[in-house]
Amino acid sequence: MTERTYKGYLLDLDGTIYRGGEVIPEAVSFVEALKKKGIPYQYVTNNSSLTPEQLAEKLQKMGLNAVPEDFFTSSMAVAETIEEIERKEKTMDKVKVLAIGEKGLKMALSEAGYELVEKAPASYVVVGIDRQFTYEKMKQATLAIYGGARFLSTNCDRAIPTEEGLVPGNGSLTASIAYATRTEPLYVGKPEQAIIILALEKLGLRTDEVLLIGDNLETDIAAGGRSGVDTLLVYSGFSREADLEGAEVQPTYTVSSLADWSI
Repeated sequence: MTERTYKGYLLDLDGTIYRGGEVIPEAVSFVEALKKKGIPYQYVTNNSSLTPEQLAEKLQKMGLNAVPEDFFTSSMAVAETIEEIERKEKTMDKVKVLAIGEKGLKMALSEAGYELVEKAPASYVVVGIDRQFTYEKMKQATLAIYGGARFLSTNCDRAIPTEEGLVPGNGSLTASIAYATRTEPLYVGKPEQAIIILALEKLGLRTDEVLLIGDNLETDIAAGGRSGVDTLLVYSGFSREADLEGAEVQPTYTVSSLADWSI
């Protein structure tokens, strides 16, 4: 199936390329076809815990030929968002970031040249998924925000799927700090348009030249809708056909499998 030709693709990961630790076979063939035809693509993920190097290694173990440059994470999007804010405001102060998160987030911020701190004060508080989240971390973030720090979050995922079932996602951690500070953060990951616009800049393509493929109506498809990018919902992960009824944002196309989409 195809309705038109696209010059590039934005691809979700979990539920689209793999499910948990298992690759989706049709996704392997799809990505190989993109490579063969020389069509550029980016994996766009809300996963803030892993670095592009770690994500590439994960896909390589699944049989996909992947390199770090193939990935654009919510951590990278946060780092670039801070850079845009600083460029507009032309501040000369050293940017201190109180980062709650794991290796992927801290590496992206550090590589962008920001000083990472664990205690207030700070210029920014950035929250990503942190499986060692503590009251002390929440306290320091709260103090920093009351002290004037800007509040950013990688994504608003309420819960994330694991082998044990659904567990608290980054949105739940962020919500605790938002409640304590009476301050809503600036979210940058899907379903926000920020991460999509930045990924398009990395591809060097316009919104009307790219197709975003994902399995989740609430994040992937909503992000495409907010960004003006055509979307393909694939029923290989989170969302099902029945979910389309009443959904605020509808996908441009739907398929049961990536094998049903012709490049």
